[in-house]
Amino acid sequence: MQTFAELARSIVDDVERTGRDRTVIGICGGQGAGKTTLARVIVTEFEHRAVATIMLSLDDFYLPRAARQRLARTVHPLCATRGVPGTHDIAALLAAIESAFTAGEFDVPVFDKGSDDRASAPRRVVGAARVVIVEGWCIGARPQPAAMLATPVNALEMQEDRDGRWRRWSNDALAGDYQHLGARLDYLVYLDPGALERIVAFRLQQEQALPAAQRMSRAALVRFVAHYERLTRWMQVDVPGRADLAVAVGDGHRILSVRHSDSVQAQRPRVTPDDR
Repeated sequence: MQTFAELARSIVDDVERTGRDRTVIGICGGQGAGKTTLARVIVTEFEHRAVATIMLSLDDFYLPRAARQRLARTVHPLCATRGVPGTHDIAALLAAIESAFTAGEFDVPVFDKGSDDRASAPRRVVGAARVVIVEGWCIGARPQPAAMLATPVNALEMQEDRDGRWRRWSNDALAGDYQHLGARLDYLVYLDPGALERIVAFRLQQEQALPAAQRMSRAALVRFVAHYERLTRWMQVDVPGRADLAVAVGDGHRILSVRHSDSVQAQRPRVTPDDR
């Protein structure tokens, strides 16, 4: 069994052995699995080795609330809820990755989950990094086959997306810029918290960091997580065999197992800025 610190050292060792001048590390997996924590530990490990590193979060690239409300009116009411593919500005995230490797300052949006909207002031970042870490739950995910979209996976889909329009829209979005983002990664880490009940428990812990007036009730949180359930379950099937590291995370964020792939990096297609 490993700690997150040991896991981070292993990842940094892997990346350093490649000898790349520039590396993009992606960390994906279920909500609350520890992606942000692991990313921060990796940043610290690289900094100990005098390697300039920048961390970006998919969550900061949620579409603003007004944009999601427009989608709710024009596409489907469920589009108002942040998180599923189609509710992020992936083009802006891809641009931020390239800026992170370039000398000079650039702005990164900041999303305030308490207000469910972007903060008024962006985060100022200094580029010229050697390593960029991008963490986000669906980074590296691939679209589901169309036939899998026919059957609802939970009560939310059954009651509020009876014709499948919302899930097809999100799946189509995933086939777009999200695939360019996935192909931009040099090293992919997948954190799998297992059962959906554990994801709910992890998210309840995260809610405690918010002011009491902004926290979701358990019922509201269960409904919120239901928006993510389809892709979460699909990723549990599809991502482990493609990730450089697939990590099973248990209660208390204990690392239960780590599966390492030595062949994935050579197989993953690369996307240059011109390809976008």
